[in-house]
Amino acid sequence: MKYTRITALAAIGVAATLSLTACNGDNSEKNSSSKSSLSSSSSSSDGGSKPEGGSGSGDSEAGNAKSGSSDDTGAEAAANGAATGGKVTFCKTQDLAIDATDAAPDKDSGRIDITMVNRGSTTCSATGFAGVDIKDADNTSNPIERGHAQPRVTTLKPGDAAVFNLAYDIDNTGDSLASPTNILVTPPNETHTVTLKWPAGAGEIEGAYTDVEVYPTHTTD
Repeated sequence: MKYTRITALAAIGVAATLSLTACNGDNSEKNSSSKSSLSSSSSSSDGGSKPEGGSGSGDSEAGNAKSGSSDDTGAEAAANGAATGGKVTFCKTQDLAIDATDAAPDKDSGRIDITMVNRGSTTCSATGFAGVDIKDADNTSNPIERGHAQPRVTTLKPGDAAVFNLAYDIDNTGDSLASPTNILVTPPNETHTVTLKWPAGAGEIEGAYTDVEVYPTHTTD
């Protein structure tokens, strides 16, 4: 009887051991499967967020866009064109025939028209204000102030003329203290000066030379 019980108990112990082993084996497989799944998921997630592919192609596209930009190419070509002579240069004093005439519209408003004709062989620009001094009979030279006016683009082909004006009030009293003899003209953006005679018959200047104003060039068309 005792032997039967011992045998039974031994059988139960073996069964229990086998059951625990089986359970541990299942848990190990589950844990192994779970780790494998997490590892696979992590690998997939990392692969999707890696910057290698996207970043590389993005940089390549940006590089291609920069190197193939038509706007940059056009701007560079325009700059090269200007550097190789596409830009109109300013008229040189030596290429201009310059003359001064009395152009007073009435007895009270004095005006001297100074005309510049392009005698050169190329188109040039006379845009802006000419530098002007008036020389008096006492041999002093007086700089003339600019009038309030905006310069206009003044481009001269060979043979074309530009004009600018000196404006002042005429003194009809005969008491003017100004005795102009010459007009010294330096064309816009030039350093060489020409000396012109004060036009015969021009009205006397009222006040001082500081009351005379010079206006910007414009074409005669």
